[in-house]
Amino acid sequence: MNKQITFFVFIFCLMFSVPCQVNGQERIKYTLQDIIARAKSVSPAALRAETQRQNNYWQYRFYKSNYNPQLRLNGTLPSYSQEVRGVEQNDGSIEYLPLEQSTVDVGLGLEQSIALTGGEVSINTSATRFDNYLTDNPDQRTQWQGVPVNIQLYQPIFAFNQLKWDKKIEPLRYEESKKSYVEEMEQISQRATQLFFNYLVAQVGYDIAMQNKTNTEAIYKIEKGRYNIGTTTEDQLLQVELQVLQADQDLTSAQLSLESSALALRSYIGLNENTQFDLVLPDEIPDFVVDVDKAINLAFENSSDAVNFKIQRLQADAEVARAKGQRFNMSLNARYGYNNAAQTWGGVYENPDQQAVVSLGVSVPVLDWGRNKARMGIAKANKELVNYTVDQEVINFEQEIFTRVKNFQQLRSRILISDKADEVAAKRYEISRQRYLSGKVDITNLNIAQQEKDSNRRSYIQSLQEYWQAYYELRQLTLYDFQNEELLYNPNLEEEQE
Repeated sequence: MNKQITFFVFIFCLMFSVPCQVNGQERIKYTLQDIIARAKSVSPAALRAETQRQNNYWQYRFYKSNYNPQLRLNGTLPSYSQEVRGVEQNDGSIEYLPLEQSTVDVGLGLEQSIALTGGEVSINTSATRFDNYLTDNPDQRTQWQGVPVNIQLYQPIFAFNQLKWDKKIEPLRYEESKKSYVEEMEQISQRATQLFFNYLVAQVGYDIAMQNKTNTEAIYKIEKGRYNIGTTTEDQLLQVELQVLQADQDLTSAQLSLESSALALRSYIGLNENTQFDLVLPDEIPDFVVDVDKAINLAFENSSDAVNFKIQRLQADAEVARAKGQRFNMSLNARYGYNNAAQTWGGVYENPDQQAVVSLGVSVPVLDWGRNKARMGIAKANKELVNYTVDQEVINFEQEIFTRVKNFQQLRSRILISDKADEVAAKRYEISRQRYLSGKVDITNLNIAQQEKDSNRRSYIQSLQEYWQAYYELRQLTLYDFQNEELLYNPNLEEEQE
């Protein structure tokens, strides 16, 4: 009896859209947009997507730092040793001598990578102090050596330039990550929509089960009265009794389904178990038309998949360039500056000597048994494979957009049909019930009308579910809101970090 009272109170609140209390607890109404907004802010999937977005941002910042100058401080503070060590003499012999000495060296260098050539240039200064604690001459106990300033250049020649290719690929990778984040938000919308309608379907199933239980119990009383006066058979009475038992079983199953779907929705949007809620059926369908060609163009402009197609091609080109750069190694090392040695630190900077070093290193395989040729062949074959694969993925992607748009267009028509069918089935059942009460139709025809009513009601809710899920799926594929005619992804939006 309490369940029936609760049910009718719920129906009253739903009809008049007012905050209500059931069993002393206030129930909160949520629309589909409310559920999606909560899911995008507090669901584990949203928190994971936000964390990944921040990770991608810092990875991009790390990539950009490769092209900025780096100021480095390095040294040994200090190095001390006391031991007996073999010391080579002028005549080549080894004499083992006790040693006690320390070394302190500090260097400061400003380094700059050269993205155009893949080389590196730096400006450096350094100083080293050496102390020999076993010398008898105090003037020779401490010695200083230093480089007041020098300029160094390291330049690989004909080598693979990682900086050059990173400059082409990494901005695209970051753009892909930002678009993927928006797509993940739309995936969360889809999941929230699914859970939203799963609960509504379960709720409708529970309402139907409650109503069917009430109706079958009333019909059983009628059939029992008719049996007592001899206007119906025992077979029909038993049939109705079985329907009462089945209605009890259906109600138990519907209640379990309702509780399970409610738990899944609560967990996803972060509602505690004490919060009672009702969902508002979104039966007002937005009035807009999705053009197939426009959707395809938007998908190729905005989708992360379209960016990934470019990345795959560039990566294949980069591997070919890497294979070319591995055919032989050649590098130029040059250093120019000043250095000096003195008994004091200040003396290092008095009339320092000029320092100039230039070296060209070469490593060329004379006989590699076709190793370089095979490496190049693999890289070129992989590039062709990637191009063929991406070409097919582009075709599949375009076909998917076409199919999704056509399916979305059909779903709108299906909702209108399902809504009308639900209305007709409900009216037919009511007529059949009245005719049964007046004895004009038998219980079989009434059962058929009831089954059609229940089936069409569920079909209508499921049609709404498919429509809204397809709507958010289309938003995910194109990153475009067709209802408000605006992009979901802003390419000019600067990232803000604390």
